[in-house]
Amino acid sequence: MRIAVKVGTSTLTHATGQLNIRRVETLCKTLADLKNAGHELLLISSGAIGMGVGKLRLAQRPQDIATKQAAAAVGQCELMYVYDKLFGVYHHTVAQILVTAEDIRDEQRAVHVQSTLQRLLELGALPIINENDTVATDEIKVGDNDTLSAVVASSAGADLLVLLSDIDGLYTADPRSCTDAAFISCVTELTPEIMALGAGAGTSLGTGGMATKLSAAQIATQNGVDMVIANGSDPRVLYEIVEGKAVGTRFVAVKEA
Repeated sequence: MRIAVKVGTSTLTHATGQLNIRRVETLCKTLADLKNAGHELLLISSGAIGMGVGKLRLAQRPQDIATKQAAAAVGQCELMYVYDKLFGVYHHTVAQILVTAEDIRDEQRAVHVQSTLQRLLELGALPIINENDTVATDEIKVGDNDTLSAVVASSAGADLLVLLSDIDGLYTADPRSCTDAAFISCVTELTPEIMALGAGAGTSLGTGGMATKLSAAQIATQNGVDMVIANGSDPRVLYEIVEGKAVGTRFVAVKEA
């Protein structure tokens, strides 16, 4: 299978913004093993600003554009250094791709991104994609890697998109504040009622929430890509997802007649 995996800031870092070393090591080991099994992988990774916050020892995620860009510039270096080092242990080559909204919206640029992704996969590399938060102010204001991951997965012709988050999947209400929230294991149609379940922001270091994940599900499923939202606290859950087991919430792709 060709699998796109998106990891959020809350999965990669502690609440302090510092790298969650054990979890990232497990993530890279699991992805390397899946790659060894013959799967083609794309990794859409958040965390540049969050890691920059930790590296610069800022008290909290910055609110002004300039400091966000500075944190992204510092954090992206750290992020790729970690990935290159950990995947290198398992003899896998990583490639960095930083995109802006224009790279997605402009038809010619989008084709170039698609061609680069395809060639990297043919060469056996593992593309690691992130928004270019250092220069793209629009990305920082309104961009999110949930949407980006769906666009990338669709462009690359992925069979499956997995969003690893800090929640088990989709519920009828926020389980952190509503004790009778019911878990939804499978969504075959993104009805207005389902879309209305996306509410609230993400963590203090991240930008996403359930609303962006449901929007990502719309993009992915409409382009023939199944999507799963699962808890990334133990990245080894990817084994079960790839095997088709009932983990997290699966959004079933729209199949052409």
